[in-house]
Formats: sequence, structure tokens, C-alpha cells
Amino acid sequence: MKRARIQYQQQVLNVTVNDDLSVNTEAGDVIESGAYEFLVPVENPGTIFALGLNYADHASELAFEPPKEPLVFLKGQNTLTPHGKPSYRPDGIEFMHYECELVAVIGKEARNVKRDDALQYVSGFTVCNDYAIRDYLENYYRPNLRVKSRDSLCPIGPWIVDVDDIEDVTNLKLETQVNGEVTQVGTTADMIFDVPFLIEYLSEFMTLKPGDLIATGTPKGLKDIHPGDVVRCEIEGIGALENPVLSEQDFYAQR
Repeated sequence: MKRARIQYQQQVLNVTVNDDLSVNTEAGDVIESGAYEFLVPVENPGTIFALGLNYADHASELAFEPPKEPLVFLKGQNTLTPHGKPSYRPDGIEFMHYECELVAVIGKEARNVKRDDALQYVSGFTVCNDYAIRDYLENYYRPNLRVKSRDSLCPIGPWIVDVDDIEDVTNLKLETQVNGEVTQVGTTADMIFDVPFLIEYLSEFMTLKPGDLIATGTPKGLKDIHPGDVVRCEIEGIGALENPVLSEQDFYAQR
């Protein structure tokens, strides 16, 4: 099942999404595609965990050794923006790239969870595009706020897919397109630390809460992104997340 949050006629609704992108409301109504807007699919996002260098090919692409334990950093909720809404390229930078990532959404409190039980604590999976501003990257072992915590630079959605609907989360194809051109292809099979491992690792020293998000890193295939570009991140069995990119001036003028 695909679960989403939408804006429809000044209402915020929890819905399920059909293959033709019509949605079913909790009241039993059907709303046709194009008549609503997607919202961030998690109603109350909690802590946003993100992984650096979690694909060996991406680490190699950047001339880093693969990490021996997860490189985890935190992101602000201000970064989240829904499917279809714009992100922006900051003024005066040299290089901004997308990062197509599988996101695990925590569904119930998790503390000292074992790997074999980890997916029982996940309510579902979604897609994010964790943009990075490479100009300010001091070190992949210390990603700073100006790289990863700007407004709107983590599109997420369009929906959450139930865990039971994913046959094998460790072997899903990821693909990014920029203006219709395929620029990144990978598979979750190449993750260094997979979702069950990450839940076990994190829950050993902190309590995970419902609504927490774990963005699991991106494979190789980086491209500089500019205003006017449309970036589409798709993960097999989950969905496609698409967002336009504006200039900084145009982005904030619309807010």
C-alpha cells in the first residue's frame, strides 16, 4: 500500500494512492490525479538521520576509503519539501548535486533492536533527494550545516510504501534523471550498511521514535544542478520523486 498526505481543497488528508495516481481518502472518497498536491508523507517528522559514503562506488568516486562504521549525521526538518515542490540552488556556489536515497520511516519506538527484528520497527519506505552543496564540504566525516541543512534541499516522497510490499529492500534499483537524461544508476545491494544494520546500530545508543527518518546514502553518479533543471529520483518498487530547481531569488520570492 502507498500511503500519502495531500492538500485538497484547503484540507490535509491521509490517503492511499492508486496506480493511476488517484487517491482514496479515509472517508471512502476518490480524488482524481491532478486535483490535489502531495505533502511531506510523514505527518510529524522526527530526527532525520543521514548516511555519508554508504555506497562503496560513491566513496570511490570521491576518492575516499569506504567507512568501517556508519557515517551518520543529522538534518533539520526545514530541509524537507514534498514531491513536485521546488528546491533551489544557492547563489554564488560552484557545485550542487543530488543524492537519490532510500529512506526508512520508523513506525514504533526502537531501543536495542537486533538486526533480525529491525524491519518490524519500520512503517515503510520512501524516497528522498538529499542535495549537497559541495563548496562547503570540509570532510565527509564532518558534513556541515551549509552542505546539508538548507531550506527545501531534501525533497521526500511522494508516499510511503509498506514494508510488506517490498520483496527485498536490499536489492532495489535506484535511478536519477536530470531533465529526462539518466545520470545516476545504482542498487541498494551495494550499500555498505543496510537498513537492518543501521537500525541495530542506532538503537544501541539511542531510542528511535515513530516518525524518525533514516536516509541511507546514494550510489555514484553526481551531476551539477542549476536553476531550471528538473530532477527525478526513482527507486524500484517505491516510487519516483520529482522536483524543479529554482534560483535562490526566485525560490524565496515564492515563499
